[in-house]
This record gives sequence, structure tokens and C-alpha cells, in this order.
Amino acid sequence: MPAASTDLVKVRCSLVWSRHCGVRRSTRLAAAALVAATLSGCGSGDSTVARTPQPTTLPTTSARARVPGPPAPAGVPPSTSSAPADPCATNLAAPAIARAVSELPRDPRSQQPWNPEPLAGNYNECAQLSAVIVRANTNAQSPNTRAVLFHLGKLIPPQEAPETYGFNGIDISQCTGDTVALVYSGGIGLPSVVKFRWNGNGVELISNIGG
Repeated sequence: MPAASTDLVKVRCSLVWSRHCGVRRSTRLAAAALVAATLSGCGSGDSTVARTPQPTTLPTTSARARVPGPPAPAGVPPSTSSAPADPCATNLAAPAIARAVSELPRDPRSQQPWNPEPLAGNYNECAQLSAVIVRANTNAQSPNTRAVLFHLGKLIPPQEAPETYGFNGIDISQCTGDTVALVYSGGIGLPSVVKFRWNGNGVELISNIGG
């Protein structure tokens, strides 16, 4: 029986390395394929990743569209209406005065009508007796004057009252709700004051003061 050979068998190192490296390369390729498959599955099918909310940047105040506010309400115009005049207050501009004066007989001296604008008076609609002083509507230097008497704001016809020609003023301090104090001043001496009163049925003269 031949003796076992002790000669070394020469093996090409490149062949051994190739096989060894081939095993390692195959292992690496398999691992890379597994990782790629895993990443591919996560990228396309993992709903958790797809639904993860992204941070949202809210627009700042300056970036938001500015919506104009409602227009300012228009100013309320001031009220032009005034409270009704007190009928019991003296009112020398009452239309009833002009109407009454237009009904008077003409001035006997000038034959002119009477000026409806009172020179003085205490006319009001609540007094039992009130009066106004008017003058003849003439350009004379000293026109004639007279008193016009009223009961509750209504004209007392001249024929139903004492004569009132020549009176040119009224003393308000001596007047009451049913009495008027008419003044006559001729420029000489003290003025005369004559009081007239409403007695419930008509006008009566009650006193004559002065001189």
C-alpha cells in the first residue's frame, strides 16, 4: 500500500477568497433587500406615517385679510321740535291778539286801523281778565293808544267793557288772575293807574289811583 502523500495541495487563494467574499456579499445583499422592502412598505402602506399631522403656521394678524368693520352710525340730528308753549304764560305773540285787533273799530282820531303788535300787556289764555296795549297804525308823532281786554284769551268786545282809549301801559305788579291795572301817562305829573276786574259776568272798573 503506497504511503500517504505529504505534499501540500496548492489551492488558489483567489478561489478561496472569492468563495468567502461571495458568501459575505450574498449576506449583505440579502440584508439590503430586506431593509429596502421594509422601507418601501413603510413609505407606501404605513398609514401612521402618512397621517402624522404636520406643524401648521397660523397667519399673523398682519397677514390676515382685513375685513372693514361696520360703518359708524350716523349722528342723530338734534331735535328741532320744542315743548309746547305754556298757555298760562304771558304771550304777546299769540295769534289771537292779531285777530282781536283786526276786529276793533278804527281809531276815531286818525281813522286808521290798529297796529297788531302790542306795546305792552299780560295776555294769556288762562286768565279771567288780561289786556294788551296797542297804538293806531299811523305815522303821527303821538299816535292814539288803547287797551284791548280778553277773557280766557277771547276778545271782550269794546261795547261790553268800559272805555279803554288813551291807556298806554300796564302795571304788571298790580295785576292778578281776574284784575288788570292799566296805566295812563300824559307826560305831566304822575301816571294814573286804573284797575279793571272780571266779576264773573263782565268787566267793571274798581279803582282809579294816581294823579
